Amino acid sequence: MKKKTSGFTMIELIVVIAILGLLSTIGLVSFRTAQIKGRDAQRKSDLAQIQKALEIYYNDYGYYPTDDYPASGSFVDTKGTLYIKEIPQDPKFDAYPYSSDGTFYILYARLENNQDPCFESGFCKDYGLACGDGNCNYAVASPNQIL
Repeated sequence: MKKKTSGFTMIELIVVIAILGLLSTIGLVSFRTAQIKGRDAQRKSDLAQIQKALEIYYNDYGYYPTDDYPASGSFVDTKGTLYIKEIPQDPKFDAYPYSSDGTFYILYARLENNQDPCFESGFCKDYGLACGDGNCNYAVASPNQIL
């Protein structure tokens, strides 16, 4: 008479644990990639919003703000005109770097996803300006400025 055993063998348990580990690793990598792409999309959207406010400011004054452009908070002129209620901040780093002499402006950001299509087109490049933990590699500019 044979004794009937129930349960799993050690080999079966190791195989199941290995499969679960592999699946969770793939899931975490996909989640991290989605987070990076989401932050990059937010950066592009933020710069587009700031860009629109700067163009409205230019329409009102005939020049772009230089020293009076705030890095955070509201973007309001001396007359009290509100251009942006809250200037967007980078989702991972600090404020977006801004450069202007009044006749043009450039807004910078650092995209985390080096597979973004702008890298293939040559639009994204190292601008030599610090953005977070690396150099800025994405910029938008006034219509009269070529990047």
